[in-house]
Amino acid sequence: MNRDDPNHVLTPSQLNTLARDLLEGAFPLVWVEAELGNLSRPASGHLYFTLKDARAQVRCAMFKPKSTWLKFAPREGLRVLARGRLTLYEARGDYQLVLDHMEEAGEGALRRAFEELKAKLAAEGLFAAERKRPLPKFASRIGLITSPSGAAVRDVLSVLARRFPLVQAEVLPVPVQGEAAAAQITRMLQRAAASNRFDVLVLARGGGSLEDLWAFNDEHLARAIAASTVPVVSAIGHETDFSLADFAADVRAPTPSVAAELLVPHRDDLLQRLRSLDARLRNLQTQRLRQAMQRADRAALRLNALRPQARVELLCRRQAEALRRLAAA
Repeated sequence: MNRDDPNHVLTPSQLNTLARDLLEGAFPLVWVEAELGNLSRPASGHLYFTLKDARAQVRCAMFKPKSTWLKFAPREGLRVLARGRLTLYEARGDYQLVLDHMEEAGEGALRRAFEELKAKLAAEGLFAAERKRPLPKFASRIGLITSPSGAAVRDVLSVLARRFPLVQAEVLPVPVQGEAAAAQITRMLQRAAASNRFDVLVLARGGGSLEDLWAFNDEHLARAIAASTVPVVSAIGHETDFSLADFAADVRAPTPSVAAELLVPHRDDLLQRLRSLDARLRNLQTQRLRQAMQRADRAALRLNALRPQARVELLCRRQAEALRRLAAA
């Protein structure tokens, strides 16, 4: 470039305009996942912030009304997924992303989707207490819908064997994580309920993140649980983990082990109850026998008071006298 040629000497605004045109022409609509920083919302209602990772950051702007349509509250440090066009703010020479869409990324987005679906199903009455079915007092056959290789199945079977060895527990194998898990769990639940082979069904899985447990937040699964003709117990994750399956189930157990404890009595408790019933039966029999003996004694006393033998002898004498008189006549 010849700096002596006035046609090739640019002002800052001309340079920035050229740079802006190059940026906007070279970059299509882009998606960026990053962490929010330097968040500012002036009186205008626009949003200004940076999207950053460990090594770099980019300035961003989100203008009204799109900034008012967000379904979450932006805050420092929140990880988001944003969509926008790359441009250059000519007044300062800063390039930036002008966003038209932004949502929570990762677990934040999952949490929002969870809350929205939960509110929808609750409004339909799917989680209503009056819809819940009582568990059988003594479940003799239990269908355990879970991964056959997970810790949850071992915990449940161990507790059942220790508490009540007579119960029959059948493992109905399904994946409990991944894209296909929800559909397979739903189908297994529907088949198990339709088979009429089980007194109760248990959905079990060990702990994990919200993403790990996401299969149990499926809408179709929640509706299948509510429609089941067999009572359903959910035992998913740890005590602090909640899923839509927990709300739809008839009973929610905080852990798989607790689910097993809810379904069967402890054999020692049963033995103690049998001993107590046996003692009550013996006492009742003794009491009834004593009462019968007392009634017999009172009847004997009344009978003796009537002197039936003397009356019989008197009647016999009267009969003999009548016969004698009859013969004489």
